[in-house]
Amino acid sequence: MKNPHILDLYSDYLISSFKLTTATGMSELLDGALSHDQITRFLGQGLLTQKDYWKCIKRVIRQIESPEGVIKIDDTFLVKTHSTENDIICWHYDHSKKGRDKMTKGINILNFLYQSSLAEVDYLSVPVAYEIIHKTEEWFDKKTQKVKLRSPITKNEMVRQRLMTLHRDNKVKFKYVLWDTWFSSARNFNFVHYDLKKQFIVALKSNRSVALSEKDREQGKFQRVDELNIQAFEAIPVWLKGMDFSIKLTKQVFINKDGSRGELYVVTNDHSLTGSQICTIYQDRWGVEVFHKSLKQNVGLEKSPTKIETSQSNHVFATMIAWTKLEMLSKRQQTNHFDFKSQLYMKAVKTAFSVLQQLKNIQPKLESSPNTTIPLLG
Repeated sequence: MKNPHILDLYSDYLISSFKLTTATGMSELLDGALSHDQITRFLGQGLLTQKDYWKCIKRVIRQIESPEGVIKIDDTFLVKTHSTENDIICWHYDHSKKGRDKMTKGINILNFLYQSSLAEVDYLSVPVAYEIIHKTEEWFDKKTQKVKLRSPITKNEMVRQRLMTLHRDNKVKFKYVLWDTWFSSARNFNFVHYDLKKQFIVALKSNRSVALSEKDREQGKFQRVDELNIQAFEAIPVWLKGMDFSIKLTKQVFINKDGSRGELYVVTNDHSLTGSQICTIYQDRWGVEVFHKSLKQNVGLEKSPTKIETSQSNHVFATMIAWTKLEMLSKRQQTNHFDFKSQLYMKAVKTAFSVLQQLKNIQPKLESSPNTTIPLLG
């Protein structure tokens, strides 16, 4: 990797900044020790790869990893409404939105967040890998009669490939993988169960069909999950289409903000868990949502004005490093990312206020008038 010292400084700048991050802003912060051009060239250098990223975080992972580790998988969008389209800034289907807003212009990132253990209260999380979606393949949409772009590899394929790399090549220790309904395909279940020999705890759509016995599966007798007579936190064995092993299904019932009743179905291949334990572990998946929020608000994931694809990708790389630094610093201070940033902001305000008081003492004062006093101006 070229210029790792600039990466170190740039990631620190991302943590310290409270506004749009720019090469000029960083150069000014460093009093010109690094020029605007040096920072711009760093971001526009050869693309920083997943191999480079693994080299950066390997030491941290080795220190915290555990056979009980968890990998939480989810994707996030960086909205870039006014940016020029390229292979990574393009239109993506956002399954978390409704109606016309489902198509979002921006950068789509698939994240793999590693947690050392579910049992630890003060655990450390690290983004162990990420994938930026590249749409480079043209295809004709018969429904809209338009030529569109798509990635030559699906997100589900990316999930399987990246998990295999983490398991086989990087030798990362983990026990569970957690994801939402988007990735809950039979092929992914078979992959985790047979290829990785790991365990999954994941959400299942209510319209999925299951068999209640192996005999029913063989005879093709399936029924919808939401039609099963199952109580909250009750756990029962079921068989999904395309799978020759049973999984444990449970249901969680919750009340939405509008007072309506919601149901969440969760499945796992770990038959030793109770329904309550399955739901409790799955709830920990929410940590990846907090991770996405912190990436955007605390380390400037969306705040880079870079224009070209390489610079945009390298900025994402640097934000992952910055987030890991922030995670370690926050744990050391026994606080969270948002409070840590608040402390930095308050220190910056106090410094500015102190400098202002010093400047006021040396500013020329206005001549006082016998009839008028202006306490704010001298």
